[in-house]
Amino acid sequence: MYTLGIETSCDETAAAVLRERTVLSSIVSSQVKLHEKYGGVVPELASREHLRNIMPVVSEALAAASVSLSDIGLIAVTSAPGLIGALLVGVSFAKATAYSLGIPFIGVHHGEGHILAAQIEHPGLGYPYVALLVSGGHTALYHVREFGSYRLLGQTRDDAAGEAYDKVAKLLDLPYPGGPVIDRLAQEGNAAAFAFPRGVREGFDFSFSGLKTAVRNRVAIFRSKDAGLDPSLNIRDVAASFQAAVVETLVDKTMLAAKETGVRSVVVAGGVAANSMLRKRMIEETEKNGLRLAIPGMSYCIDNAAMIALTGFLRYERGERSGLELNPQASKAL
Repeated sequence: MYTLGIETSCDETAAAVLRERTVLSSIVSSQVKLHEKYGGVVPELASREHLRNIMPVVSEALAAASVSLSDIGLIAVTSAPGLIGALLVGVSFAKATAYSLGIPFIGVHHGEGHILAAQIEHPGLGYPYVALLVSGGHTALYHVREFGSYRLLGQTRDDAAGEAYDKVAKLLDLPYPGGPVIDRLAQEGNAAAFAFPRGVREGFDFSFSGLKTAVRNRVAIFRSKDAGLDPSLNIRDVAASFQAAVVETLVDKTMLAAKETGVRSVVVAGGVAANSMLRKRMIEETEKNGLRLAIPGMSYCIDNAAMIALTGFLRYERGERSGLELNPQASKAL
């Protein structure tokens, strides 16, 4: 059976076609160029762009998979959480298409899609495992006991890690999105140059607002109203010190979660999973602790529809369906 996946939760319009669990195509249309001049995603603009892009992106995904819409037997769509206008575009398209074809559709939780994304390239991963979901909108640790059984161990009390990256980039007059540019600059900086705080030390919760404030206070010393940022500030050192604080927190808490739950596998998912230092440190620590590590490839770290299609198909196999009364939700716990 062929599954068409649709993802429109934020600023990527994505569609994918899977034959059962095998990805035949995965197309992502990014809106970064549209939003970068605003320093972040503008929800109304994102919704309008999804409306323009969804038909061409779906058509491209079908063509790349060498199938037609009539071949599709199931539609899976992100229904929560996310920007409500953006979600509405994808859910409305999925419901209308499924109804016209007389096929089932399933609403998928965006976070569950990320948690299962590693299984696309690691089909033998199995359960249980600890999953670190870390992106611009989410930073949380889950004990994944089996498919459909996710115990939240801890989450951010304020900013998500990716959000902190974007805000720090803005403080340093760097372009949006902040994650890739800070990661690149950090590789040329001294991570010990600034002693930035690590946030919540105990338990599995995260906090990045204090770290962000510490960076802002440091940068403020080098900023004047008229001249802007003083060139004597080594932004590579700031980037490296900031990134070291974020990565250390993410890695340490993930290792602690694996130890306390007794799992032997760790998954890192979400947009920030593409960060080079996080990947490097996770590899080092999991090897040291005798754990198996599964991190999706770069194309499955970002928001994509392949992970939504896979999750929908797995739920379909369990006999689940969504009704036409399904409405998107901006906020929903996993």
